[in-house]
Amino acid sequence: MQTTPPEAAGRPRSPEFRLAVDALRGLRQDLFHGAFAYRPMPRMAVDGPLTRRLSGRAREYASWTPHALVAGAGTVAMLANAASFSEGRVTQLVCALLALAPVLLTLARPVGAFWLSLGATAVIAAFGDSWDTWPWLPGSFISHLAVLTVVAIRTRPRTAAWMWLLTTAFGLWCVAVFGSGYYDVDVAPMAILSALVLLAVTVRHTRREARQEVTAQLTVTEHERSRRTLLEERTTIARELHDVVAHHMSVVAIQAEAAPYRVENPPPELEKAFATIRENAVAALTELRRVLGVVRAEDYAAPDAPQPTLADLDGLLANVREAGPEVAKVVTGAVRELPQGVELSAYRIVQEALSNTLRHAPGADARVEIGYVLGGLGLRIVNGPPPNPQLVKASPGAGHGITGMQERVSMLNGEMTAVPAADGGYEVTVFLPVPAAAETEGAA
Repeated sequence: MQTTPPEAAGRPRSPEFRLAVDALRGLRQDLFHGAFAYRPMPRMAVDGPLTRRLSGRAREYASWTPHALVAGAGTVAMLANAASFSEGRVTQLVCALLALAPVLLTLARPVGAFWLSLGATAVIAAFGDSWDTWPWLPGSFISHLAVLTVVAIRTRPRTAAWMWLLTTAFGLWCVAVFGSGYYDVDVAPMAILSALVLLAVTVRHTRREARQEVTAQLTVTEHERSRRTLLEERTTIARELHDVVAHHMSVVAIQAEAAPYRVENPPPELEKAFATIRENAVAALTELRRVLGVVRAEDYAAPDAPQPTLADLDGLLANVREAGPEVAKVVTGAVRELPQGVELSAYRIVQEALSNTLRHAPGADARVEIGYVLGGLGLRIVNGPPPNPQLVKASPGAGHGITGMQERVSMLNGEMTAVPAADGGYEVTVFLPVPAAAETEGAA
């Protein structure tokens, strides 16, 4: 049994009805809601190619250029309206002020200025005693066109479309109600000229929004690229350190298994302790391999050779010398074996710094300084300026080599600086701290 009357039930609305409702809602939002809200015109930015060259006081004055242009347009409209009346000083003054006021109001209340301009046009058309054109006198024509332009610049394209429609409808209504037998009607010129002006403003709005959107997208893309590069670098570091950590864990497991056999008649508690150590080492090694399987790419192949250390640095420098530049190596301090993680990171930092030299300063000589100091390892890689700067092209790399070096240094709680050198080259300085206990383990 039906309990709801058919006429009370919700009826589906046609697309035309929804379109009309949305249009009226947009009209109310653009031209009625908060029409006289206070919205002062901002000052012009003075960072353009011309205003940037001005002095301090002149640049401050230049920032008021849009306000001066609006005031100038209002003055022209006022003088044109005043010239349209040959008699009646009061009428002449009132019509002149009615042409000026809407233009000046665009500086503070743009949408309200549009309504004031329509009202001023109606007052002048109804009570004026002399007409060159109708319903817009020459001054009113200039005033309303200036108002449309300024309001369209300060709002959005949809508002400009509504203003054009209402302006055209107002002109047609004046002609239909009051007739056009005695007047030179300027509805068509106003409609055509305002349409061209508003179209130009709309195109400007569209281009500016598209430029802002592209800029924002480029910023997001660059941020995502940097983030992806950072994650890839961390993944690479994790893959490389896997071999180092796995080696140590394997040694722990083997030594724990062999330790009971080195002691004659070991107590059961000792055998149980070594068995527990071996089980934990094997479990940790299994978990390490499982984690590496998560971060490893599908096409990643584990290296056949062991990870490089500072002892392999001479081979790297020889490869760089084959590319052309001279690379000097200076070692200071007592050379000693460091933990494998430090050795690997130091090698990769030198490798990346020399790669940046080949990429950004081809042909420039480089110098690699390694300092074994108390409590750590110091690195300094410096290159001179390229011999032919005019032949240096943009780098084909991703431009995140410094990020990779910083990640390695941060992992070891070290410090790093990468700054241009005084002679036009580049200098990378790194300190990797190594506790005394870690140095002892590395030497062992």
